[in-house]
Amino acid sequence: MTLYTKHNHSTPTLTGFQDSASPIMESLVDLHNYIFFYLVLILVLVMWLIGCIVYDFYYKIHFPFIHYISWTNRIQLSWNRRVSHGEIIEIIWTLLPSYILVLIAVPSFVLPFSMEQVLNPNLSFKAIGHQWYWSYEYSDYLNHGFVMGFDSNMVYEDELNTGDFRLLQVYHPVILPTGLHIRVIVTSIDVLHSWAVPSLGIKLDGIPGRLNQGFIYLKREGVFYGQCSELCGVDHGFMPVVVKAVDYNEYVKHFLCQDGQLCYNQAQELRKFKEWVSLFDKYSGIKR
Repeated sequence: MTLYTKHNHSTPTLTGFQDSASPIMESLVDLHNYIFFYLVLILVLVMWLIGCIVYDFYYKIHFPFIHYISWTNRIQLSWNRRVSHGEIIEIIWTLLPSYILVLIAVPSFVLPFSMEQVLNPNLSFKAIGHQWYWSYEYSDYLNHGFVMGFDSNMVYEDELNTGDFRLLQVYHPVILPTGLHIRVIVTSIDVLHSWAVPSLGIKLDGIPGRLNQGFIYLKREGVFYGQCSELCGVDHGFMPVVVKAVDYNEYVKHFLCQDGQLCYNQAQELRKFKEWVSLFDKYSGIKR
């Protein structure tokens, strides 16, 4: 019996992040939890100080007849209220926040550098933003005559099947293999778009006339949902992103066959499936 379900998309009861499927997203979640620890410490300290101030400078002054809050005499309290300078406390409340900021800054600087690191990818694909849908191109094997491009349009409500997600389902998701370094190239042909998948920890702006790149490493299989994250017009909320992570062999089969038919006319010249596997291994850097 399954006791835990992966959240690869938003749900009404989801209060945190979607479950990560890439090392980058795992690092983002860890950084959030790390900073949140210091936020809790700061909150406790500030609330304690506020409580002490209210207790000492209000209740003891205004209710001296209550024995359990009146052990400090009124003369001492009156003197405390006139204190406006203290070297020790000023040093503490200057150095302590600075120390906390340093502890937060170090991992905060490391993560963006790791996200922008340029790798030697095993696979590249291009995501092109349109008003209001995405199109994708696999062109790594262009020199061998194999190119696949398709449009990914949203499935509207009257065409949804049972179990499909409203505003997130598409006719043709992006098929990507697990365990490979994948480069995503994002651009646009009309207005600004943004290709974002929360479970993968990636968000790249699509700018007309410019190519932006990011890297993905899928650690597990699954279907991951995202949306355009840049206001791009009247149907901005109707251009979802769907990434389907599959095993490497399933990925190769997807290129070989689609809906029971060969994807490319050139595939008819390849008589054996092993030739396809060896071709993908050669140009993806995979050693079996």
